[in-house]
Amino acid sequence: MSESVATVASENAGAVAWEPRIVALVCNWCTYSGADMAGTSRRGHAANARIVRFLCTGRLDPLFVVKAFENGADAVIASGCHPGDCHYVQGNYLARRRLTVFRSLMEFLGLDPRRLHFAWVSASEGIKWAATVDQVTEVVRALGPVGRWAAPPLEGLEQFALPEPDAEPRASTDTAGLTEQLREAAAALLAEGGASVVLGYAEGSLPGQRVPIFVTEPAEAARLVWDESCAANLTVYLPDAVRRRHGDGKVAIVVKACDAKAVTGFLRENQLVREDVVLVGVACEGVRLEGRLAYKCYECAEGVPAGADVVVGEVAAARATAPDPRDAQIAALEALEPAERWEYWQRQLDRCIRCYACRAVCPLCYCGTCVAEKNQPQWISKAADGPGNTAWNVARAMHLAGRCVGCDECARVCPSEIRLDLLNRRVAQELQTSFGYRAGLDASVPPPLTTFRPDDPGEFL
Repeated sequence: MSESVATVASENAGAVAWEPRIVALVCNWCTYSGADMAGTSRRGHAANARIVRFLCTGRLDPLFVVKAFENGADAVIASGCHPGDCHYVQGNYLARRRLTVFRSLMEFLGLDPRRLHFAWVSASEGIKWAATVDQVTEVVRALGPVGRWAAPPLEGLEQFALPEPDAEPRASTDTAGLTEQLREAAAALLAEGGASVVLGYAEGSLPGQRVPIFVTEPAEAARLVWDESCAANLTVYLPDAVRRRHGDGKVAIVVKACDAKAVTGFLRENQLVREDVVLVGVACEGVRLEGRLAYKCYECAEGVPAGADVVVGEVAAARATAPDPRDAQIAALEALEPAERWEYWQRQLDRCIRCYACRAVCPLCYCGTCVAEKNQPQWISKAADGPGNTAWNVARAMHLAGRCVGCDECARVCPSEIRLDLLNRRVAQELQTSFGYRAGLDASVPPPLTTFRPDDPGEFL
């Protein structure tokens, strides 16, 4: 009997009860001082939070939260000064907007919202800080460990199927006449000095393939084509084309209504001067991918780009539209439990091979050095695995928040067919709902994450 008791006692002594590991990303001037006050006033609280302090919550990049989970955190607390009390005047106002979008994106990916907590705690609120830590610790203790962050998808489980649209709003149209009109307009621009180069579409080496072409002579305009296969957003080449243009001539570019919104983004971010560009707007009845109308074309009622300098073709006055099918798909995903959404997206992201085709084709991804390429420090693993793929796609979606114009080129060119368009659209929905902002409409409106209103929503705080 004594030997059995000794054995049990030895086993119990070696067992360590699991406790939540919580990372607290806090402001140096308020929350950190509040946490210090909790200690100096001997206000006891759970010892589960590891504090990382910043000079301001405005410095809190969403990748810091992702990195905390990657390194084993079971929950993250982000906390700073109350609005109006920021040591740097407006840092917490900007952080509130950024965290609003980030929280929405992470919930859509399937992260349990109870693992991501935000709070305003001033330097005099030591009691509030202690209560916050205790509350989060108890909640996470009940949830259990987060497990391996971005775990690979489980084999043998049936994948959730997104609902598909029943019918298309518009039938396929004959665009043969548009090609001839486009060629005439391009030749006139080049012959009369209206532009030194025309960027448009030409036939590729494969049947139905449309590739970019730079036309510099009127006779070469005969190579231009336009039809429902012209899906590519040519504005990705525009800033470089302007820098490399021949002499002082303007650069003309063929754009659809959705493409022209990227030009608005360039103008807003001072990547272009409007006087250097000629927009050749083509009346578009929608592009088709493998015979199916692209999702982005369902609700498009514009047809002709706003602000086009030259317009080719006409759009019917009664343009047929329908709700974007992706709204129903997003709603179906949000109806799932967080764990089920997480599994869906991890199955999606597990297919990512980190080719960065999504980055290469995106007009607004123009950084000289991408965060995915930096290794001092390395915020995003270069390995094509669960954690690295999750971090990359979260960073990509957040960097395009308020900048993505919905051209959906990222999803179209993805060789793994990952539904990147759903991530972008969900972020766009949050920006419109919370801040009344839509990208690509007005170059004079500042990006939503670089400004704020004192009455911005913050119910989650």
